[in-house]
This record gives sequence, structure tokens and C-alpha cells, in this order.
Amino acid sequence: MAQEKPQSAERIIAEHRRAKFDYFVEDTVEAGLALLGSEVKAIRNGEVSLNDAYAMPERGELFLQNAHIGAYKPSSAFAHLPLRPRKLLLHREQIDKWSAKVRERGYSIIPLVLYFKGGRAKVKLGLCRGKKHEDRRQTIKERETKRELDRAMRPRR
Repeated sequence: MAQEKPQSAERIIAEHRRAKFDYFVEDTVEAGLALLGSEVKAIRNGEVSLNDAYAMPERGELFLQNAHIGAYKPSSAFAHLPLRPRKLLLHREQIDKWSAKVRERGYSIIPLVLYFKGGRAKVKLGLCRGKKHEDRRQTIKERETKRELDRAMRPRR
């Protein structure tokens, strides 16, 4: 009897670390990605960068822009473009709701994490509002005070 791997296990591939520093994350949602075979292989190899990536609504659909997925070397003859727009798979009402907020209220849709879940590539999207310089300073101050509290509460040897 062969043992099966749990299908719900998540394996994080890439993370946008500066997102929580540069933006207020108001809401999150998990979305699927429409990918080519060579893109899936490149993602499995970890050749992904979400640093400048964002999602834009176009013609009633949501597309991931500027996400860099590097070339998969063995498929060089049928390679994909590293920065091509990739379709995000969401429910219609979710797309409409987030598209309206982006158009009307100045929100941005930023990919926070790219991971595999049950063998499928997923991206965690955040509905974000940009932080101003003062907000970033406040974030740094909160992080420093939390670090100092943790140090003070840590038991001495």
C-alpha cells in the first residue's frame, strides 16, 4: 500500500517581504494562477520574484503584472516570457468587488505570497492602501518596541 502525501500542505515559494512595510493590508484572498508548463517548473525551482508585482483588473478579469518567473532551462525551445501578464483565477463577485475598490478608492492589489497548495500554484493577494512616510516611521517604532519588550521578557540564563 503506497502512502499518499497530504494534499492540503502548503509550500511557500516566494514572499513579498516589503509589502507589509509599504502598504496597509486591508483584506486578503487566495487566487489560482493560469500558468504554462515551463512556468510551473520554474516556480518549483524557486525562480520567482514578487517585489514589483501587482494585479490589475482588465475587461472583467484580474491579471498579475510584473511578477518575474525565470526561465526553465530544459524548456528553452518553448520558453515563456519572464514578465508576461498572468491570469488570476477568482470568483466573479470577488473580482468585481476588488476592481471597484481599485477604481474608486485608490487601493492596490499586491501579491503577498506565492505557494503550492495541493499541487497547484496559488497566490495570496492583499487589497492594500499605500503608507505615507510617517506611517512607515510608526511601523519601525512599533517593531523596535516589540523587540525590546521581547528581550526584556526573555528569561535570563
